[in-house]
Amino acid sequence: MKIAIIGIGTVGSAVATAVKNTGFVHEIVLFDRDGVRARAAAEDLGHAASFGFDVKISAVSNYRGIRGSDIVIIAAGANQKPGETRMDLLNKNAEVIKDIIPRVMSNVDAKKVKIIILTNPLDVMVMLATKLSKLPSGRVIGTGTMLDTARLRTILARQLDVSTQSINAYVLGEHGDSSVVDWTSATVGAVALDDFCKQMKISLPATTRNTIEHRVRNAAYEIIRGRGATWDGIGAAAADLLRCLINDEHRILTVSSVSGAGNEMVAMSLPRIVGANGVVATLKPKLSATESAGLRRSGKVIRKNYDTIS
Repeated sequence: MKIAIIGIGTVGSAVATAVKNTGFVHEIVLFDRDGVRARAAAEDLGHAASFGFDVKISAVSNYRGIRGSDIVIIAAGANQKPGETRMDLLNKNAEVIKDIIPRVMSNVDAKKVKIIILTNPLDVMVMLATKLSKLPSGRVIGTGTMLDTARLRTILARQLDVSTQSINAYVLGEHGDSSVVDWTSATVGAVALDDFCKQMKISLPATTRNTIEHRVRNAAYEIIRGRGATWDGIGAAAADLLRCLINDEHRILTVSSVSGAGNEMVAMSLPRIVGANGVVATLKPKLSATESAGLRRSGKVIRKNYDTIS
């Protein structure tokens, strides 16, 4: 399995490390316009690989070097800075994707390649990459709200004093400020969240849930404020998605992929079954009327922003 990572900044480097540590990849190609940076990253990661899985790691600054890649991960683009929202990156990163996708498609096998998008604002970039690549929508996948969902589960686990592995709860819609927490479908083990709270005599009122939603939506801003950027979480999410694709796991992930047609076409995160062929099915979660309305609003936000750059 050969993987290419486009853009070896903070996020791209974290993704490369996480991907290398899966043990499922035999070759990783690091592409960056800054050849010195790409070569330095490849050297460093190559040294690290000697302590773990045997992975061939190379650096290129010409797109010909990604030929033969089964999966291309795009981490290029301007990073979110303190005080910025993901949408502040819209026009800058749209130009980045417009430049990258045609070059990628000229050097990969369009019949089998899958593209993973990490560039923000993610859902809009997924829509743009799908249009430019002309690939089936199921093979252009954004990590979407995988990380938002992980944040939700982590916060809930601490609140409820259980393992994150026991919590099944999703963040849906935009990977951004209009995301929606699906409280209606949330379970702990096989028990509905509300029933679990009753059994364990735990209070989880609307005010607490609102606070949790705020913390989930603002987690990235808090990390950026204290650390300058986020990278470990998205690196782990990208590696998890990659693992699901490589192993044909048919696991349910909240990834972003284009669905609909015409003016109704939009990319957003929903529970989707992901396997070797990419997104193979999309599930319709149970939502309250308020959550359904929020999800529709989120889709409109994404579509409106896409229309400004398409």
